[in-house]
Amino acid sequence: MTAVVLRAEDAHVVRDGRPILQKVFLTVRAGEHWALLGANGAGKSTLLGLLGARVHPTRGTVEVLGHRLGRVDLRELRAHVGHVDPRHPLGSPLRVRDVVLTGLTNSVEPLPRWRPTSEQEERAERLIRTLGLAERREARWPALSQGQRGRTLIARALMPEPRLLLLDEPATGLDLPGRERLIGALEELRRDHPRLATVLVTHHLEELPPHTTHALLLREGRPLADGPVAEVLTADRLGTCFGLPLALERRDGRWSVRTARRA
Repeated sequence: MTAVVLRAEDAHVVRDGRPILQKVFLTVRAGEHWALLGANGAGKSTLLGLLGARVHPTRGTVEVLGHRLGRVDLRELRAHVGHVDPRHPLGSPLRVRDVVLTGLTNSVEPLPRWRPTSEQEERAERLIRTLGLAERREARWPALSQGQRGRTLIARALMPEPRLLLLDEPATGLDLPGRERLIGALEELRRDHPRLATVLVTHHLEELPPHTTHALLLREGRPLADGPVAEVLTADRLGTCFGLPLALERRDGRWSVRTARRA
């Protein structure tokens, strides 16, 4: 059986007495590509933080890469999880290749006196090419478009060769060409890293790559449905998730959605 990468069992998150997540059951296996979908405030980013060992469950259990939260050094565990956040707090004008290499030190800025090995530099170059950034490898961070920054952060997250990649709304702020280049890069990653598991947070179905295998729908902190995309991404379930009647279409592996006309 394929190895389990993530497992949540009856996980709850409560803040200031208010439930943020409730009754989350989820199992993600190697090579699966999950989408977390829901309206703003549904708890998607909180769940991603839970799966990325950034948040502890208030109740229930969460296992990441075989380690139960609360019984493992979180700093060490996070080094094996690639987490892509478009709000990356980099302030220095680093070159693309240097930003990618900070994925090895799990730091925003390069560490003093740390130097990558030749093998690590070669890996960075391969990822830069895979993400379609070869012509921008020497470009400075402030000069990058939002889409180029997003792809740089994905390459950075992949530097330590994680078994799990978490993407928190990676298409935020992208125009149409930028979104399509991002989706193409994710498709290439799937081909190059067949054992890599991914979890992508979004509230736009158009942002889902064609290789998405599973989905979980969240509404007001509670899962509505989870499982293979063909079973979960239906007009009825999405309509319940987002609170309005929807018409759903899938063509060439890509989804589109619109408000359904009432009879």
